[in-house]
Amino acid sequence: MNNLPDNAEITKMLKAWSDGEPAISDEFVRLVYDELKKQARRFLRQERANHTLQTTALVHEAYLKLAGQNRVDWQNRSHFFGLAAQMMRRILVNYAVRRKRFKRGGAEENLPLEAAFMVASEGRDVNLIELDKALNRLEILDSRQARIVELRYFIGLSIEATAEILEISPATVKRDWQMAKTWLKTEIAGS
Repeated sequence: MNNLPDNAEITKMLKAWSDGEPAISDEFVRLVYDELKKQARRFLRQERANHTLQTTALVHEAYLKLAGQNRVDWQNRSHFFGLAAQMMRRILVNYAVRRKRFKRGGAEENLPLEAAFMVASEGRDVNLIELDKALNRLEILDSRQARIVELRYFIGLSIEATAEILEISPATVKRDWQMAKTWLKTEIAGS
């Protein structure tokens, strides 16, 4: 995220967007588009090989949802990327639900846990819908850990980029990431 304007400039643009300046949203998206696309690409690279949702489609759908948030009082870069992560997560979960519905008798979409999430050492797949439900339960227990999972897993950010967005230390991100993965592994195994 080094190519992005500094946090103060992003915050200023987000405040203008909140105040109803639609031209700002377009300018802002041009500044963050490449980063959002890189993050979506990282995540989709870990999806099944024949996944029909493309990187650009994921970013555009997330942007449409974000642009439709006309009542959001944007706070800062962390707030924006956190909401972008939630939007991408919802899009992917909804995609998995629709795919299951259309595929008569088919299984829910599974993601390779070893490669994508690295929670389980046995390398079993995780059902994306189960992961979403578990993440909702984690949100109630520890919202910061849930945000870290969204940023690391659904957006594909590094430890350092996650720390920068959440304005916490990389050591805290590492610790919370490990704790969240362990908790989610236990929670999903019990499903």
